[in-house]
Amino acid sequence: MPMPPHDEGVIIEMIAVGRYVKVTAVDVNSGREVSMVGDPRRGERALRDAAVRKLKYVMNKDDTEA
Repeated sequence: MPMPPHDEGVIIEMIAVGRYVKVTAVDVNSGREVSMVGDPRRGERALRDAAVRKLKYVMNKDDTEA
């Protein structure tokens, strides 16, 4: 189930997979998507923040390589 935007222009989706949570972050402007798997004991906010950080890292990396 998609979560409300966490960061300006980012959609977060969290799916429980066994004992872990798959977190997907999508930039609404570029369509760039990243996924990560985390421990649900870290808390929803920490997992969302980590996914947004990863998305920003990947987008910045793509910008510098282009």
